[in-house]
Amino acid sequence: MKKTTLHTCLLSIAMLAMLHFPAFSQQESVGIFDGHGDIGDVLKQGNATYHPESQEYEVSGSGYNIWFDHDEFHFVWKRMKGDFIVYTRARFEGEGVDPHRKVGWMARQSLEGNASHINAVVHGDGLTSLQFRRTAGAETEEVRAELTGADVIQLERKGNTYTMRVAKFGEPFVTEQVTDLDLGEEVYVGLFVGSHNAEVVETGIFSDVRITVPARDDLVQYREYIGSRLEILDVESGQREIIYTDPKSIQAPNWTPDGKTLIYNSDGLIYTFDLEKREPAVLNTGEVKNNNNDHVLSFDGSMLGLSSGVAELGGSIIYTVPVTGGNPKQITPRGPSYLHGWSPDGKTLIFTGQRNDEFDIYSIPSEGGEEVRLTTAEGLDDGSEYTPDGEWIYFNSSREGSMRIWRMKADGSQQEALTNDDFHDWFPHVSPDGKRIVFMSFLKEEVAADDHPFYKHVYLRMMPIEGGEPTVIAYVYGGQGTINTPSWSPDSKKVAFVSNTDQVAISDTEVSRK
Repeated sequence: MKKTTLHTCLLSIAMLAMLHFPAFSQQESVGIFDGHGDIGDVLKQGNATYHPESQEYEVSGSGYNIWFDHDEFHFVWKRMKGDFIVYTRARFEGEGVDPHRKVGWMARQSLEGNASHINAVVHGDGLTSLQFRRTAGAETEEVRAELTGADVIQLERKGNTYTMRVAKFGEPFVTEQVTDLDLGEEVYVGLFVGSHNAEVVETGIFSDVRITVPARDDLVQYREYIGSRLEILDVESGQREIIYTDPKSIQAPNWTPDGKTLIYNSDGLIYTFDLEKREPAVLNTGEVKNNNNDHVLSFDGSMLGLSSGVAELGGSIIYTVPVTGGNPKQITPRGPSYLHGWSPDGKTLIFTGQRNDEFDIYSIPSEGGEEVRLTTAEGLDDGSEYTPDGEWIYFNSSREGSMRIWRMKADGSQQEALTNDDFHDWFPHVSPDGKRIVFMSFLKEEVAADDHPFYKHVYLRMMPIEGGEPTVIAYVYGGQGTINTPSWSPDSKKVAFVSNTDQVAISDTEVSRK
């Protein structure tokens, strides 16, 4: 045989092998994932691309289906051990060919085509379900959600229990669950696309992709912490952007009125975060170095109010300091006193104070002076904040059993509730244009009314300033420290917040490079 003929023959064999070679040979990393490739004997090769500017993943795949005793699709995966929570917003690109094309999350025991697995999936026709194969080569089973057409998909593993949470963006989650599914300690977790047609390649777009390792069950709160992602949220589109990650706990970002800086606390210190350079720096607060997540900027941005623990004075004490740093001035003579609001004219601070075993909202002159009690109802009153016109104070209260959003006139009169649904609502923040409020909602099955712990499933919700039906604008693993303080951008278009994960899941790759 001639040399050229032999070379051509060998090249043809190699190309055929590439078309049908097992997916686990394709190990190119993409974004935060370890690798990607086709699962099963697909006819048409898929692909995956990460777009760092938008923090989106574009995944294309073919394959007959993910069903019966074997699968064909394209998989973008990460090897993980233990518990996890994975989240994304997903959509198909184009009209598509088969109504049963699929996008979603999957946890898989191996990359073999017949492997045991579970997936949270949305089909082209809107069918939304939790599908799973208990052992290699077994028939696929399914639990269908009542919801159809979900575009928010979350899959959580806790031991051998897998929970799917799905939603149409803006609405609360609908939940389905499978227990006693043993896929092994280490699994392949990732995004997938299948066309349900061996001759067709379909594409899915995945945004706001988050891989979270939750806090362990025996973590001691306020003594032990997990890592943090500093995020910016567009309140109209719900699009999220990770701008910084930290293996430590960072909490409660404020947004300066000039739009250039965020301010947050970590390890008792206050940090400024330059939004252009994407760099943090310690803010000088003198000897006041036990600061918590109740810090607030004055409306003009010139001053920063702090809450810092002082054991001999009863706990958290309020101070003020120039926003450029300096020696803080003590305002409240005793604690606990947790700062939440500054009046628009700069003359008054409002805070939650524990006095006589009751937590109420108080006002005090910003230069120091006599406290004035504004709420007297039994139960926890917290999270007080002025409207930009100074007429109203918004706050949260558990006085009627559930934690709800309330408002009152600046003198404490006309107290009225604005929310009353299936959640515990905390920390209302009024937009600078005075039109809307953003607040955080805990699940009642996870949290007591008067508690706002770290590391829970929470929603960020928004509603008109006068009240109305709240809309979910972010689905978050967080809680304490996520959005305790006013964090609107000065143009009222975005808010800053913190989400949490164990540091093993933090990747510098996921940070925006804008």
